[in-house]
Amino acid sequence: MPTYRDEAVVLRTHQLGEADRIITMLGKHRGKIRAVAKGVRRTSSRFGSHVEPFMVVDLQCYEGRSLDVIQQAESLGSYGSPIAADYATFTAANVIVETADRLTDEPSPQQYLLLVGALRALSRGDHGPSLILDSYLLRALSIAGWAPTFGDCAVTGAPGPHTAFVAQLGGVVADAVAPPGVPRLSRETIELLGALLTGDWAVADASGQSTRGQASGVIAAYVQWHLERGLKSLNHLDRAVTA
Repeated sequence: MPTYRDEAVVLRTHQLGEADRIITMLGKHRGKIRAVAKGVRRTSSRFGSHVEPFMVVDLQCYEGRSLDVIQQAESLGSYGSPIAADYATFTAANVIVETADRLTDEPSPQQYLLLVGALRALSRGDHGPSLILDSYLLRALSIAGWAPTFGDCAVTGAPGPHTAFVAQLGGVVADAVAPPGVPRLSRETIELLGALLTGDWAVADASGQSTRGQASGVIAAYVQWHLERGLKSLNHLDRAVTA
């Protein structure tokens, strides 16, 4: 059977039989990979600890009819333990990998590198978990072709700033086209959203708690609108903690 190698992030696992697991991964070059790790739940497994969620691995598999089979897995980034040690970080990471799972089937090196960078930042505590998560969500959607606008009107192109945000229309909109009752964003929130999208961490880290909360709500609404089905892991995210 043909074999291949790739660098991959473990997104989720499912038990199979008494000793095996099905590992769902995002490969840098192959996109979504679903493979069986045989005997991985035995204490004698050679690579059991390498194929846990949030880990980055150098992977060798051979292709199967429905599922590939993992032959080798060497750790390239051991992010699982530090992420799991903190509840806020762990819940943010779960939203991130679920989003990657939902967004990406075909190869996308950009999505892959963004995912690795987000997990690395979470594991090191580079910024608040909520900020890392929200920045990841905005950038991942942008790569997928759904970049929001936080400056000019998403409908008419009228120069901003605008305060009305409509997820269905693609971002902030001018008052002339804003539906009644839409959320209004503060200047600070719009500034934070732009910073999270572009990676301006000086602005993001300096933002206040209430501003982060409003931005998180906007981003969650935008993500769930475009993904059409809600993210299950988002229900377990305590924004008061992660901010």
